[in-house]
Amino acid sequence: MWIKHFIELLGEEKVLISESVIERLSKDYYWYSPVLYKHLKDKVADCAVQPETIDELKTIVAFAVNNRVPITVRGAGTGNYGQAIPLDGGIILDVTKLDSIIEINETTAHVQAGVKLGVLEKNLRQQGKELRIYPSTYMKATVGGFLCGGSGGIGSIRWGNLWDGNIQSITVMTMEEEPQILTVSGEDMEAYIHNYGTTGIVIEVTLFIEPKVDWVQHIVSFDTFQLAVKFSDALAHNEGIFKRLVSVCEWPIPTHFQGLKKFLKDGKSIVMLEIEEEAEEKLMQLAYEYEGELSFKIPAEQYQKGLKLSDFTWNHATLWAHKHGENLTYLQARFDKQRVFEQMNAIRTKYGFEVQFHFEFIKIKGEVTPASLPVLTYHSEERLNEIIDFFESVGVQINNPHTYLLGFGGYNLRMREIEKLKRKNDPYGLLNPGKIPINKEIFQ
Repeated sequence: MWIKHFIELLGEEKVLISESVIERLSKDYYWYSPVLYKHLKDKVADCAVQPETIDELKTIVAFAVNNRVPITVRGAGTGNYGQAIPLDGGIILDVTKLDSIIEINETTAHVQAGVKLGVLEKNLRQQGKELRIYPSTYMKATVGGFLCGGSGGIGSIRWGNLWDGNIQSITVMTMEEEPQILTVSGEDMEAYIHNYGTTGIVIEVTLFIEPKVDWVQHIVSFDTFQLAVKFSDALAHNEGIFKRLVSVCEWPIPTHFQGLKKFLKDGKSIVMLEIEEEAEEKLMQLAYEYEGELSFKIPAEQYQKGLKLSDFTWNHATLWAHKHGENLTYLQARFDKQRVFEQMNAIRTKYGFEVQFHFEFIKIKGEVTPASLPVLTYHSEERLNEIIDFFESVGVQINNPHTYLLGFGGYNLRMREIEKLKRKNDPYGLLNPGKIPINKEIFQ
């Protein structure tokens, strides 16, 4: 079998074949979705490797191509679409040991794909700089994993998502007998972003960075979710207040937030914020206008130390609900900016609190947008699909997190360009096969 030859090539210490290790490295946070759990729980690789150098990576890739062995690339495995789960066995390529911070200058950070975003953010802030955007899982998530499996996160209210000019360049290795190393920038990067590592192995990324801001974290509480949303929308549009996070959860979602519950009041919907320290007076005035109460604060000197509000936002809110609720899962949705309350009322009338609302205010191409991660009670796949259909019937766009197929989750990806690039960079269809729903006959 090919594994024997692979071990002979790299050495026994380099090829991981322990069942428990392979099981762990073959999985991500796919269990957020009961649908994905059903389809992917038994999928595992045949072995795993953790290259420490680019030359070692080239050797692995050349072997896989010559023996037609699939490779699935993973970082920390914090994604939740099953994007890092191998559908056809093969090799799990764990890039977390390719973790060098190559260069930091005034406007960019050039790093290897396995660098943890939390490590990079800490390093930058010590130098008076910071990341533009990062996911709520940033303490574990890698740069390459965020690029290939994420979209936006903390900072997106100011800087947008990964497609909004936040990446300067990407360096990838092709999946060929003689692997090439390519560096792309501009529009050429788009087919590498959020593509589940299907078009090339990302080995380096250059991110745009910014001067450090002293961020204060606040919770503002409201009697109604509508007031919380109206306040958040006003704050999101207020360019006089720098913010890094505007996250809105209706009650009872906050009941799941272990470690934060003691600071919350029963029945109150909450807005979790990161704003610049100098803007606190403006924040208080705006909260007063919308009948909000500043109910909790973490001062700037405690930023990213100990308790962090970002640990309860984005899909961390889903994680807390999943852990401490009963049969809870989620959707990814985008409401119409002009019809938010009309759409919410239609959903609440139809489904009651079977659907609970959670918004993350972000910018997309410079426009403030209420992205949504509603928490919902899972009864069956049929009921889930019915809810998705109803959302879409009232004009709410769904990015379906219950499929592992790239492009079927609803993100506006350039699938034609991705498919074309895959044929070029991965001519045998060995990179994360099965995630792009295209005819296998196009590959040699």
